[in-house]
Amino acid sequence: MKATEEKELILQLQDENSRDAAFTKLVNIYKEPLYWQIRRMVLNHDDADDILQNTFIKAWNGIAAFRGESKLSTWLYRIGTNETLNFLERQHHPLISLDDEESHVATTLQSDPHFDGDETQIQLQQAINQLPAKQRQVFTLKYYDEMKYEDMSQILDTSVGALKASYHHAVKKICDFFNHNN
Repeated sequence: MKATEEKELILQLQDENSRDAAFTKLVNIYKEPLYWQIRRMVLNHDDADDILQNTFIKAWNGIAAFRGESKLSTWLYRIGTNETLNFLERQHHPLISLDDEESHVATTLQSDPHFDGDETQIQLQQAINQLPAKQRQVFTLKYYDEMKYEDMSQILDTSVGALKASYHHAVKKICDFFNHNN
C-alpha cells in the first residue's frame, strides 16, 4: 500500500462516519498475508482462522488509539504476532516427547485439507515447529514473507542485530534437523 493511500485509510479509520467501510478495506487488504503468517506458526487452519479473527477484533477495538507512528501493516503484524505467541504459549505441552511432536505435526498437516505440501514441506514444518517461538516467528517473517529486519524490529520490538542472530540460529537448527533426518 502506498504511503498516501495508507494516510487516507488512517484518516478514514479515525473518522466515525467512515470507520466501518475503512476497516472492511483494511481487513480485505491484510487478511491473507496475516492469515499465512499466523498459519505458518500454528500449522492448523482453524487455529489460524481463530487467531486472525482475534487479531482483527483487537485492531478494531484499538483503531481509535492508533497514532500512525508505524505503518498499518506493522501495527497489524504486531497484534497478530502477539496473539499467535499467546496462543502458542497456552497450547504448549512440555511433556510431549520430540518424536511425538514430529508425529503430531505430520498428522496435523496431512489431515488438513488446506495443506497441499509434499514430504519435504512436512519436514520443513516439523523443523520450524521445533524452533523456540521467537525464532520461529523471525524465520517465518524472513523466509516466507521476505520481511526486512527493520520492519521485523518494529513488529517484534527487538533490535535488528538480535533478529539477524535469531534468524541465523533458526536456519542452523533447520539445517541440523534435515541433516539428522536424511
